[in-house]
Amino acid sequence: MSHFFPFTRLRRKRRSDALRIMFQETDVKVSDLVFPIFVEENISDYVQLSTMPGVVRIPESRLAFEIERFAKAGIKSVMTFGISHNTDETGSDTWNENGLVARIARICKDTVREIVVISDTCFCEYTTHGHCGVIKNNNIDNDPTLVNLGRQAVVAAHAGADFIAPSAAMDGQVQAIRAALDTAGYQETAIMAYSTKFASAFYSPFREASGTTLKGNRKTYQINPMNRREAIYESLLDQQEGADALMVKPAGAFLDTIRDIREATYLPLAAYQVSGEYAMIKFAAAAGAINEHQIVRETLGAIKRAGADIIISYFAMDIAEQGLD
Repeated sequence: MSHFFPFTRLRRKRRSDALRIMFQETDVKVSDLVFPIFVEENISDYVQLSTMPGVVRIPESRLAFEIERFAKAGIKSVMTFGISHNTDETGSDTWNENGLVARIARICKDTVREIVVISDTCFCEYTTHGHCGVIKNNNIDNDPTLVNLGRQAVVAAHAGADFIAPSAAMDGQVQAIRAALDTAGYQETAIMAYSTKFASAFYSPFREASGTTLKGNRKTYQINPMNRREAIYESLLDQQEGADALMVKPAGAFLDTIRDIREATYLPLAAYQVSGEYAMIKFAAAAGAINEHQIVRETLGAIKRAGADIIISYFAMDIAEQGLD
């Protein structure tokens, strides 16, 4: 028996809904959530994803309609991914001022000016090999990739993107992008760095969603999931290079890392609840093993409680339409 019992009874604050709400320590709001979307060019109908039930590839021709629908539901921010039909060895369509990256950002901002557009800045959806940069001697060549990331970032900023979100996992990418943006006159365009991005098995469903044709793996440039100190160091380096916000990806299996980085920085911290996390919940709910509504809220709450200010989640639209209760 506790030394403090019966004087201390924690159940006193739990005996009604009103009391439980009053003393709830962590809240997740729709405004905390970023909705990742996939936009494909040269298609006329939505593409349903077998590995991510409920997630679709949006035809470019329907993007304005969808952005308007998201905004009416309460979505404040989207992270944009393009599925290109114009791939090559370097992903050059990404720095074409009339390419898919630019068109997506332009449509979003022209449709709902106030929506925050976070442009994923990488090459895997735009290259024939599916890797995140320039290939040389069967390896990713870091420094030429930095040049191309800067070019893509400037094009996205010019088209209206509010945030550049470099996910290529190249050394020095934040510094290179910041320099490119500033030189081009986009000092006000912010960078949300994928600062701690693990080489995770949780990304598998994303490959169907994004249409990547990856040959090999990304272990030479993404972080070993077993490396805690390196994960923290990566984010602190991006902070020094000029990132305006940091990110941990994936979220659920790395709550300890979210907490570590939260305690090491004052920058805003995002966490990405990735495709594999989404798929596990969806398929378990479909099998009747869990209550999807409750699990989604519990997992988002855990990510927020660990220290994330912003959560990128494929459940964002469901939350906006169904509420958090």
